[in-house]
Amino acid sequence: MRETSLKFETVGIWQQSARESTKQGEHVPTWLEAGLWGLLGGAALVIGAGIAWFVRVPKGVIASVMAFGSGVLISAVAFDLMQEAADTGGLGPAAIGFVGGALAYLAANAALARHGARHRKRSGGAPGEEQPSEDDQSGSGTAIAIGALLDGVPESVVLGLGLLTGGGVSLSVLAAVFISNVPEGLSSAAGMKAKGRSARYVFGVWGGIAVVSALAALVGYVALGGAPPELIAIITAVAAGAILTMIADTMIPEAFERTRIWTGVITTVGFLVAFAIDVAG
Repeated sequence: MRETSLKFETVGIWQQSARESTKQGEHVPTWLEAGLWGLLGGAALVIGAGIAWFVRVPKGVIASVMAFGSGVLISAVAFDLMQEAADTGGLGPAAIGFVGGALAYLAANAALARHGARHRKRSGGAPGEEQPSEDDQSGSGTAIAIGALLDGVPESVVLGLGLLTGGGVSLSVLAAVFISNVPEGLSSAAGMKAKGRSARYVFGVWGGIAVVSALAALVGYVALGGAPPELIAIITAVAAGAILTMIADTMIPEAFERTRIWTGVITTVGFLVAFAIDVAG
């Protein structure tokens, strides 16, 4: 809790510093701000990977944190992304984008699964439910890296879109992305390490995704700066649908493997924490 509090204090200090700089005429370009928020969210993946590489974390703890992160993201999808999409462009565009995002993620995930990326978030697990090594399946390393990128980009685009309304990045969305990315990076990196992937590969993957996350947030802001509200609503909903499908396809199965009957309770707690942040913020 103390670490979470410090993270929120850091975000608050960053926001306050930005406001003070603006008053003094040292304005930070909004496109750059969007990229920095995306980088912050992506950096959580690197933090999770670092914990997995240097610390032996029990699989039960990894699964519990994954379930918690799932609840946090579900709350963000429901109370921030879909609500914002419906308010901005109406229920119709939001619904179309939501289902479209889910189907797009499903298709991409199915294609990657055939090349060895089905269990990219698994930290270990039973035979048949673990990440393959390059010896097990040639090209699986590339597929896992692309799959991890597929999981992270929608979240980053949402951070960039959040600045288009003229306000700031939603604290609840940023918290959801950060809190969920730590266990994602942790679990997946633990599985990579268990299958003999090198440190260069592991940190190259997550470091690269952090950079791409920054670019995705930046491009999301720049490319849609003059877009009509309906289009922004659809894209926000597409990201929401992709995120929810990712949770159901990759995060919940990893969590359930170890937490079993407690999965729902832990996920509920994560949802409640994110909801409380949204209400308070």
